[in-house]
Amino acid sequence: MAPSHAVTPARMLAIYLRHHLAASKGGLDLFERSARSQSSPEARRELRVLADEVSQDRQRLAAILQRLDIPRPRMAEILVGVSETVARLKPNGTLIRRSPLSDVVELEALSAAVEAKRLGWVTLRVVSERDGRLDTEDFDELIRWASDQQDHVEFLRRQAVASALTRAVPTR
Repeated sequence: MAPSHAVTPARMLAIYLRHHLAASKGGLDLFERSARSQSSPEARRELRVLADEVSQDRQRLAAILQRLDIPRPRMAEILVGVSETVARLKPNGTLIRRSPLSDVVELEALSAAVEAKRLGWVTLRVVSERDGRLDTEDFDELIRWASDQQDHVEFLRRQAVASALTRAVPTR
């Protein structure tokens, strides 16, 4: 029997899934915060819907860990949540109030989070072809859903860019 620290595909899959679940905590926190703080009411409404979808995705990922008898990364989830909160302190061109640039930066971060999630589903789709505990069709649906989410975030990002970065510059 191999030692518990041996590098096996099962151990690598467990590490991979635990990392994705921990990271999904930060992504969900960012979606929820952005749904409250974006300047555009349309963006806030759309992001509330997307936050609900991301929450469902996170629940599905947690269920996969449970099905594979992989413990949740509780401490990592807490640390990621704290890190997301600390990340709010980044400079945005203003000291006290929210900058329009904050909308753009948040939406870029959300885009990266959704792409990472989509790639996680793609990876699990490949694993499911060789692991009967996972349903390949589930991952096809999740990949499509993530792609749709990415399209929505990109639309909102482009609107935020147009609003924050393409206004006419006053002349002297």
